[in-house]
Amino acid sequence: MGVMNNNLQTNGKSDLLVVKDLVKYFPVRGGILQRTVAQVQAVDRVSFSVKRGETLGLVGESGCGKTTVGRSILRLIEPTSGQVSFNGQDILQMKPKTLKALRRDMQIIFQDPYASLNPRMPIGESVMEGLQIHNIGRPKERWEVVINMLKKVGLEEYHARRYPHEFSGGQRQRIGIARALALNPKFIVCDEPVSALDVSIQSQVLNILKDLQNEFGLTYLFIAHNLSVVEHISDRVGVMYLGKMVEIAGRDALYREPLHPYTKALLSAIPVPHPNVKRERTILKGDVPSPLNPPKGCRFHTRCPIAVEKCSFEEPEFLEKRPGHWVACWLAD
Repeated sequence: MGVMNNNLQTNGKSDLLVVKDLVKYFPVRGGILQRTVAQVQAVDRVSFSVKRGETLGLVGESGCGKTTVGRSILRLIEPTSGQVSFNGQDILQMKPKTLKALRRDMQIIFQDPYASLNPRMPIGESVMEGLQIHNIGRPKERWEVVINMLKKVGLEEYHARRYPHEFSGGQRQRIGIARALALNPKFIVCDEPVSALDVSIQSQVLNILKDLQNEFGLTYLFIAHNLSVVEHISDRVGVMYLGKMVEIAGRDALYREPLHPYTKALLSAIPVPHPNVKRERTILKGDVPSPLNPPKGCRFHTRCPIAVEKCSFEEPEFLEKRPGHWVACWLAD
């Protein structure tokens, strides 16, 4: 499976991030000597690219490996193998000192904003922490950056002296966004940044992310399981199942005419906002197999409504079936 569009330019935009055959296995240890007795195949040979200034949505069921992909790209967890190229530099081969400098350009917004903030530290100091670590500016200049970032996400200067427990969930997520922006990054992994928020607050946070992207030219990898949210914010969408990428396409093409049966099943579950209109549901049978022992062949064949014998023993290649539309399925149109 080769990396997609490695040198391709779309609408004058080149690749900022290229991920090729990314693998992350977690060892399962047992016995008195705690030897490795099995491997959890969280991410298995995932490839994709992200253009400068675009948002790539990454969707799939819980446990499919979305968050592991995002954290492996940033080396918050070390990948087992593969290549991650950011702005032409191979991240996985970098030494700690070089990687630390690169972290200014690559940030993350965590799913749980409360767990990612120090409860004993005023939020102004939390936002400033990255500036201190990278030794950027003098104390007064750092404080000005903090206040500016808080105002960008809809907070005020007096909020900087308050503690995380004094804020609502939506406000804490805004603080997380401000902290990610403080170092003026090029690329941000948004790890389910609105999944724990009320619907009304979700729209506010999504609009903030889009406005900041337009203002600062940011590039996002937007991880989520809510397909409506992904449709709202993404330019392209990738679909994962049990550690594998099964489909990637432009947002409109994927939502209008998905090619993979798993994507079709996910999209059929989106509610239609009209009382008299009903979407034809595709109900998947059975449970998601264990990543400890994934099925041979296509990993989706045990639940696929159109699977044939070939699907059970031969893994489909990830191929471009239509311009910009990649899918791993033997029966895709």
